[in-house]
Amino acid sequence: MALYGLVLLPLAGAAAAWLAGRASPRAPWSVAIATLVLLAGLLAYVTHAVPAGGGPWLAHVSAPWIPALGITLRCDMDGLGLVLLWLTVALSFPCVLLSSRDIADAPGTFHALLLATIAGVDGVFIATDLFLFFFFWELMLVPLYVLITVWGHEDRTRAAFKFFLFTQGSGLLMLLSILGLVVVHQHQTGVLTFDYFTLATTHLSPPLAMGLMLGFFVAFAVKLPVVPLHVWLPDTHTQAPTAGSVLLAGVLLKTGGYGLIRFVVLLFPDAAVRFAPVALALGALGILYGAWLALMQDDIKRLIAYSSVSHLGFVLLGVFSGSALGMAGAVVQMVAHGLSTGALFVIAGALQDRLHTRDLRRMGGLWPALPHLSATGLVFAIASLGLPGLGNFVGEFLVLLATWRVSPPIAILGAAGLVLSALYALTMIGRAFLGSPPGDGWAALPDFGARHMTVLGAAMALLLALGLYPQPVLDLSLPALPHDAARPIASPPVAPGGPRP
Repeated sequence: MALYGLVLLPLAGAAAAWLAGRASPRAPWSVAIATLVLLAGLLAYVTHAVPAGGGPWLAHVSAPWIPALGITLRCDMDGLGLVLLWLTVALSFPCVLLSSRDIADAPGTFHALLLATIAGVDGVFIATDLFLFFFFWELMLVPLYVLITVWGHEDRTRAAFKFFLFTQGSGLLMLLSILGLVVVHQHQTGVLTFDYFTLATTHLSPPLAMGLMLGFFVAFAVKLPVVPLHVWLPDTHTQAPTAGSVLLAGVLLKTGGYGLIRFVVLLFPDAAVRFAPVALALGALGILYGAWLALMQDDIKRLIAYSSVSHLGFVLLGVFSGSALGMAGAVVQMVAHGLSTGALFVIAGALQDRLHTRDLRRMGGLWPALPHLSATGLVFAIASLGLPGLGNFVGEFLVLLATWRVSPPIAILGAAGLVLSALYALTMIGRAFLGSPPGDGWAALPDFGARHMTVLGAAMALLLALGLYPQPVLDLSLPALPHDAARPIASPPVAPGGPRP
């Protein structure tokens, strides 16, 4: 039952924060922090309660939901889900702790939407009923759309609409693939079910498997994002409030990588192997294209957004490299990217708050005025470019090593992207923090205080730990296979005409 709590607790916190907003502007913030503390404690309990030698699936819970359609409230957690759940909790704290400027109006609604998004993300990482998974997939998108529309920047409405259009349109393709897989399985067995483990045994002809797999792939490729389905991302990141950018870059994009692993590679393994050359080419294209466009940007948030397109291209390479080494590298890259890019968006938001601009051409010479902010910006910039000793280097190195074994040209192109990443990261630091300030220099600006330095210091420590000792994450990162389910379904699928004998 603790798995259900990972979703129900933030939903309850969302309702409490909304109600608290009517009493006091400060109360929703306190409710949100308390909810996240309880959520972290619950996840720690789930992690600690995993039985030794219990198999690749670490936790399981299931209950009937719509028995007539074979839909259950089935949730399962493996090491991959556990790693990403911890990433979600870790990045939720800065979203709440550092969002004071974004919530001058309706703080209760703001925190309610933020917690509802977190609940949807948690559900995505544990749902193993495909209908339930789709439900959570949609749940995490709607509140984030409202957050961007209401609390975003000057062109927020257009950016939010583009975000909603791309994610909802691709989500409908995934829904069609889910329904297609369910119908094919029912036709073969006479059993109507949305259970992930049961549907994984469905026999599919190669063309049908490829068609159904592509429906899933497009939905997850939009979210990752994969070029050319990335066009919603730069505008959305630029216009989103700081908390929205951190949550989007740090967590929501990772649902795309998770979906590629869980529902593309593992649910359609043969089709994924046939599609791998295309996916590898798209990954290399994304690495180079995102890095080149990042180098061309003057808006600091757009620069960071395009850098995400580039860095997450390594996730696509790792997932489709066809090896456990590449898969582990992809997961490490997701975790490291979430920490480093989430922190960079916090820094970009702080610069916009203080300077009232995102334009790098209007910055420069900030280091003497903002030494703490500038120093943290330097640390996370060099982390994002893959400096050895930090987590990003581990993920990218493992992915390139695995890719070299299957396609040396693709690995060379990916490595070339790392050269470009060094150029745009160091250019951003030079233009923002070094050199001469514009005009007569900067007036007195508030530097990062204890709250910002504590949050960003924790992210630095995690990146350093991941870079120096990644083994715990590597041990957990490999996903459990569908046929490794250790426990039976609590409520059996329904055959036409009544329950199965």
